Amino acid sequence: MVAETALEDEWQRRATAAAIEAARGVVQMDGPIPPGTPIGRLADTEWGWVLAAMLFAWIRTRAEQASCEQLDTEQTIRLTALDPEPWDAGAVAAILPELASTSFDWSQPITAWPKDTMIEFLLTAMRLIRKATIARDLSDNGITRRAGASTIARQANAAAGGPLMTPDEWNDEIGI
Repeated sequence: MVAETALEDEWQRRATAAAIEAARGVVQMDGPIPPGTPIGRLADTEWGWVLAAMLFAWIRTRAEQASCEQLDTEQTIRLTALDPEPWDAGAVAAILPELASTSFDWSQPITAWPKDTMIEFLLTAMRLIRKATIARDLSDNGITRRAGASTIARQANAAAGGPLMTPDEWNDEIGI
């Protein structure tokens, strides 16, 4: 029997290889980026193509893993084996504006704060992070859910220089 971590490592290697192959697929003679193009000359649109190709290939492989191993697709895609997990870093980044607007004395270095102030600060940060994490995890807008897929499609379209629309919205009737 294969160890669970060895199997997970293999799926991570497959996902990474798929992402690299997808990026190489963008750089071809008949592709959007000709071979030999210096990376320093890539426009934002071209970087968007590379990123979208890599991201979608990585997600596709992780979704394949979820299907093969009968796992929750959303969780499988989210688990990256990185520390910190990007999903957690995103939740923390989301709370920073609210944390910055709290009544702590930001003119002092954090190392000068009394112990009680530091405890209050950390508890405030934990409360805000917990709130953001719950909102993230309970949202109906996940990666594999319809609304989440639509959001990701919009972002990928925009990253590639396209409209902030998904293909299924292009044929929506306009109410007059």
